[in-house]
Amino acid sequence: MTIDINQFHGVFFDESDEHLQDMEQLLMTLDVDSPDPEELNSIFRAAHSIKGGSGIFGFDALMNLTHVMENLLDKARNQEIQVTADTVDVFLQTLDVLKDTLAAYKAQAELPQEEIDASIKVLEATLASASGEVSEEASEQCADAELTNTSNDIEGFGFFDDEEPAQETQAENQTEEIEGFGLFDDEKENKSQDQANVEANAELSSQSQQSSGAQALKADEGFGFYEPESLPVKPAINDAAPSSLKQPIVKPVKPKPKAAAKEAASIRVDTNKIDAMVNLVGELVITQSMLSNVGQEVEGQVGERLQLAIDELQRNTREIQESVMSMRMLPVNMTFNRFPRVVRDLSSKLGKKVDLVIQGGNTEIDKSLIEKLVDPLTHLVRNSIDHGIESPEKRLESGKSENGTVILSAEQKGSSIIIGIIDDGAGLNKARILEKATQNGLPVTPDMPDSEIWQLIFQAGFSTAAEVTDVSGRGVGMDVVRRNIESIGGRIEIESSQGEGSAFYIHLPLTLAIVDGMCVSVGEQIFVIPLLNVIESFQPTTSQVKTLGNDKVLWIRDQYWPLVSLTQLMQVDDGITEPTKGIVVLLESSKKRYGVLVDSLVGQQQVVIKSLEQHYKKVAGIAGATIMGDGKVAMILDADSVASNCMNIPNEEVSL
Repeated sequence: MTIDINQFHGVFFDESDEHLQDMEQLLMTLDVDSPDPEELNSIFRAAHSIKGGSGIFGFDALMNLTHVMENLLDKARNQEIQVTADTVDVFLQTLDVLKDTLAAYKAQAELPQEEIDASIKVLEATLASASGEVSEEASEQCADAELTNTSNDIEGFGFFDDEEPAQETQAENQTEEIEGFGLFDDEKENKSQDQANVEANAELSSQSQQSSGAQALKADEGFGFYEPESLPVKPAINDAAPSSLKQPIVKPVKPKPKAAAKEAASIRVDTNKIDAMVNLVGELVITQSMLSNVGQEVEGQVGERLQLAIDELQRNTREIQESVMSMRMLPVNMTFNRFPRVVRDLSSKLGKKVDLVIQGGNTEIDKSLIEKLVDPLTHLVRNSIDHGIESPEKRLESGKSENGTVILSAEQKGSSIIIGIIDDGAGLNKARILEKATQNGLPVTPDMPDSEIWQLIFQAGFSTAAEVTDVSGRGVGMDVVRRNIESIGGRIEIESSQGEGSAFYIHLPLTLAIVDGMCVSVGEQIFVIPLLNVIESFQPTTSQVKTLGNDKVLWIRDQYWPLVSLTQLMQVDDGITEPTKGIVVLLESSKKRYGVLVDSLVGQQQVVIKSLEQHYKKVAGIAGATIMGDGKVAMILDADSVASNCMNIPNEEVSL
C-alpha cells in the first residue's frame, strides 16, 4: 500500500500559516529588554515545525530559510546573543518572506528566490554580528541585502500635502496556536527538545480557520478628507541591515500569560463541510415549520400526540441549529490581531507615534463575515494612520499628546455586530469634501447634515488623484469598501469632529443563516422582524398618536417614538395605515428606537435567511427572505435600514 504524501499538503500549509501568525504575534509583544524565555521557545518551536514539515514535503527553499532563522532563534533562546529591536525587525521581515514562499508553494507558483536569498544573507549577517564574528563579507551582505515587502498600492486622492511614501506590510489571519509538523530532528543539540514536541504536536486543532496563505494586505487609500499637514514626514527606512532598523512605535496590548491547561481533543474539519451542515440544518428548520402547520390541522387524540412530537422535534432542531452555528462563530480577534503589525510598520514609515487599542476582541461573529472584513478594515485602519493621525509635531502644536490613538472595537447590539475604527486625529475636512463633490457634479448644499456630507466620500470616482505615490497610489476606492460591506448585509456610518478625530462604524448582522423572528402581516404579505430588535407590541389609542409636521409619532411613556407604516414603506396594497386600527411593534435598532405599524401579529418562529441579492438589487428595508411553513416566501426586515426612514424625527423625552 502506497501513501500519497500530497494529500497532507493542505494540513501542512494550514499549520504553517498558523505557526507564522503565532510567531508574528509573539514577536510583536516580545519585551526586548527582558525577553520571556518561554516566548522565545515558542517562536523557536514554531520555526522548527515549519522547517521539519517543509523538509518532509521537499519544500527546500522554505526549509533552508527557516533553518537559518532557527539558528538565530536558538542562539537567542539560549541567551548566547542579545535580542534587540533590530533583531526583532529582522525576524519580522523574514516572516514576510516566509509567507510569500509558503504562498508560492501552495499556489505552485514561482518562488521569490531573490527575496529568499536576501533574507538568508541578512539572517547570517545578523547572527555573525550578534556573535561578534563580523567579517568584511558579512558586512557587505548586511549592507547590500534588502527584504522586499509585497504590498498593493493605496489610492491617492490629492487632498493632502505631499508626504513621503509609506511602507506596506503583510499580515495573515490570526489563528489558534497549533503545533503540527514539529516532529523532525535535524540538530543534535535540540534532540531532546524535539522529542518532547512529538506528542504535543501530534494533535490537530479544528479551532483554526482555513488560512488563505500569504495574503498580501491590500492598500487603502488616502481620501483627502482630513486636515492637511505642512510638516514633512520622516523618510522611509528600507535598509535590511540590522543597524538600520527602527524600534517599533505601536504599542499593542500584551496579553497576560495564561496558566497551562489540558486541551480538549479536536480534529480539523473542512469549512465546506460545516457550511453544508448549516444549509441542511436550515432545510430542517423549514421542514419542522411545515410539520407544525400540518399538525395544527389534525384534531383529536392523534393531533395532540402529533403536536407533542412536533414540539420535541422543534427543541431538538433548535439544539442542533445552535450547536452547528457555534461552529461557524469565531472571535473577531481573528481579524483584529493582524493590525498591530500594520500599525507598527505604517506609523514607523510615516514618522508618527500611534497606540493601537483593541476592544471587544472576544466578540464572536460568523466566520464568513470575518473573512470578508479583512480588506475593508485594512483600508480604514491605514487611512486613519496615514491621513487621520497628525505628525507628533502637529499634535503638540494642537495641544494633543504626541502619540495618536487608533481604536479597533467590536460589540454586539441586538441582532447586529458593530465594529468601530476610531482615531483621535484631525477629523474629516468638510469644506474640502464639499468642494470636491461640487467639482464632481454631485448635488450638495452648504447646509447639508454632516451625516450626508460624510457619505459623499463613498461615491464612485470621488477620490481620484492626479498624482500617485507608493502610499497614495492606484488602490481601491471607498466606494468599494462600502460595496464590500453591503455585500455581506452590512452598512458603514461615519462620525467626525474637525480637530478631534473620526469614527467609522461598520454594522453587520450577527449571522447570515438562521434567526428567531416575529411574523407580522401587512395586507396579504407576511414580514419577519428579527426578535432581537423587538421591544414590545400593542394597539395604540387615539391619545397616543400625535402629528409632528407631516409625520405621525407615538407618545409612549413620556417619549415621542417615530412611527413607520410598513404598508406605505413596502408599498403593500390593502394594508392598514391608521395606527389605531392596527398593531404597533416597537423596535430598537443600532440607530434608533421607533415603531412600525402592521396589520396583525402572526406568530414567532425560527426562520432561515435566504439572500435576495443574487437575483435582485439590494432593497431598502429588507435583509433577506425566508420560506414559511406553508411554502410561501416572507421578507425579513432590516431594522437599521427601516430606521433610516425616520432619522429626522428625534426620540424626544419630556419631563412632566
